[in-house]
Amino acid sequence: MRQLSTQDASFDSELTQLLAFETVNDADLLKTVDDIIARVRHDGDSVVLALTQQFDQHPATTMQELELSKESLAEAFANLDEKVKTALTTAATRVQTFHERQVQETWQYEDELGNRLGQKVTPLDRVGIYVPGGLASYPSSVLMNAIPAKVAGVNEVIMVVPAPKGILNPLVLAAAHLAQVDRVFTIGGAQAVAALAYGTETIPAVDKITGPGNKYVAAAKRAVFGQVGIDMIAGPSEVLVYAEGEAQDRADWLAMDLLSQAEHDRIAQAIFVTTSEQQLAEVAAEIEKALAELPKADIARDSLKNRGALILVKDRAEGLALINRIAPEHLELSVDNPDALLSDIRHAGAIFMGRHTPEAIGDYCAGPNHVLPTSGTARFSSPLGVYDFQKKSSIIYCSEAGSKPLAETADILAQREDLEAHARSARYRYQ
Repeated sequence: MRQLSTQDASFDSELTQLLAFETVNDADLLKTVDDIIARVRHDGDSVVLALTQQFDQHPATTMQELELSKESLAEAFANLDEKVKTALTTAATRVQTFHERQVQETWQYEDELGNRLGQKVTPLDRVGIYVPGGLASYPSSVLMNAIPAKVAGVNEVIMVVPAPKGILNPLVLAAAHLAQVDRVFTIGGAQAVAALAYGTETIPAVDKITGPGNKYVAAAKRAVFGQVGIDMIAGPSEVLVYAEGEAQDRADWLAMDLLSQAEHDRIAQAIFVTTSEQQLAEVAAEIEKALAELPKADIARDSLKNRGALILVKDRAEGLALINRIAPEHLELSVDNPDALLSDIRHAGAIFMGRHTPEAIGDYCAGPNHVLPTSGTARFSSPLGVYDFQKKSSIIYCSEAGSKPLAETADILAQREDLEAHARSARYRYQ
């Protein structure tokens, strides 16, 4: 795992190289995805079934076999171990409670001319959520995508999840039941995104697609944007842990927080930033110690080698500037008084305050959404939320008297833009 210092002459170039990551710009990838989307648009169910058989070795011979019944979801939930069932229910309840606070309401006001203006908030009609399958199955992703949609008032939530060789994690199905998902199809990849975007004979077209996936899913989401809405183009998971070598720090805790991201996959990113040279060395040692016993140590080692870093900064101001430059998906502030830093942090997907708030809690059950902006996009985007499943329409009502002064203003401006029909349309209202 590389060690960097802001005092090194090469630091800026090394950091730029460390942060560089392009998710969906490979020409061969984009061509493959475009071809899949075109085939799904043209032939619908038959292509989705054929590609699911090809890529997932799914034994289904009809599209009907790829859809799961609501009874099977309920059965999966009922058959859970009681401890797991309680944990999943606790997580779902906390996610719902948090997201209920995000609901936006319709509003109106009357101006001084007697005109009524406002904004109408409407839930989307139907959304599709993509839940990763294959090597990793994430019931938490079901909760984080479906619950905000339901809280927003979305009428129908369609879930797609790959099932390699027809095998599914029962916990994913249980989560779909708990989150009140309406329909579940065991398909994945670019073909699933295309089916959601354009519809097939069996799978209904949706208004928006959310949820993370592999590079084919990310490329497909980018390709269908405009036909449907999307949440974001998600890159690999990231964490930045910041500490200052204080007496309460635990190097083993800090190391494990970094490893909790590194074990996701070989291109995940874990960065440790500290003002203490001694602490940097201690965390490096604890990482090596922990890797000796982690089940996914090979994945974590590759992640740390390829994209991880231990960075020494000279003081807090430099640390905060670095945090804002990186704009991490997950930011842990492992300091005595994290609130003192909060106002200076401008760019982060989720901020974990203090030593007793590991990012892992946020992944599952804190309540806020774990679908977060990656690859520096926290500079301009936000976590997935209820607002992603609601849209707004402007409300404009002019009274007869209130219309006249506005129409005169519009007439003048339309003439200056050389739009005569606009000008006359307004002029009719006041002359």
